[in-house]
Amino acid sequence: MPTPDATAIAELRGAHRAYLDAMLEGDTATLGDLLAEDFTLTHMTGYVQPKAEWLAQMRQGQFVYHSIEEKDTALDVDGDGTARLTVRTVTDATVYGTRAGWRLCLATDYARHDDVWVAQRTVATTW
Repeated sequence: MPTPDATAIAELRGAHRAYLDAMLEGDTATLGDLLAEDFTLTHMTGYVQPKAEWLAQMRQGQFVYHSIEEKDTALDVDGDGTARLTVRTVTDATVYGTRAGWRLCLATDYARHDDVWVAQRTVATTW
């Protein structure tokens, strides 16, 4: 398998940083643009939440992200325009009215669409 070029790596890291920044800002419009239409977020509970539901709940204040501290990141880029970025975080968030800090492992699958990396799904587990 060919080694991904520096440009693809930089683009993926930039796309992921934009995703996390939009979460922190509660910017659901930007998130809507960064996530595929059929994007899903699998929560640490195992619930698979559709994009529209997650963004609506963010707008309602059910998910408020205060800080996301990245501890380490792994990136696997396939030659077919897909990639998985896995990051371990310490995430301070208020979820359904309860604020807590979680050690989350976020595995996000990306695909290139029109020369842009778009998040297809994220699976959150604890570490």
